[in-house]
Order: sequence, then C-alpha cells, then structure tokens
Amino acid sequence: MKMISRSKRIVIRKTPGGRIAVHYENRRPNIAKCAICKSNLRGVPNLPSVKMRNIPKSSKRPNRPYGGYIDHKCLEKLIKKAVREEVH
Repeated sequence: MKMISRSKRIVIRKTPGGRIAVHYENRRPNIAKCAICKSNLRGVPNLPSVKMRNIPKSSKRPNRPYGGYIDHKCLEKLIKKAVREEVH
C-alpha cells in the first residue's frame, strides 16, 4: 500500500462487496481552547478554514467580550477582578 499524502488521514472502510478499501480524508481541525484554563470553548464551530470563510462572523464565535478566546468562567473571574480593583 503506497502512501498518497502525509497530510491526510487513513480511514479503512469495508465496501458493500466485502473488500477492504483505504480512503484518505482531510484531518479535522483541533477544537478551540480557552487561553487561560485550556478547556474546550463552546459556541465555536470545529470546521476547516475553507468552510469557516463561508459562515457569518456572528456564527464563528460568541458575541461577547473575548468571545472565542476566553471561556465564560474565566471571563467572569476577569470582570470581577477588574471591578474589585477599580473600587479600591
């Protein structure tokens, strides 16, 4: 079996005729992570950049400060910290 491309992942499929076929598929991009706690970000689609180009900006990330970069728990902590520093 000759390797066609190193950038594509190998998927072994069984065809309806019973033989084993090797398919080469594009790899899925990594899930977006929070910059602070490294947890998975919700509301950010896991699509290749070619498909991300075609969806509207409002669908690419949450519409709030630091949306798509910091998750809601870390953002809440940052806002509370900023308000407490502002008071003193």
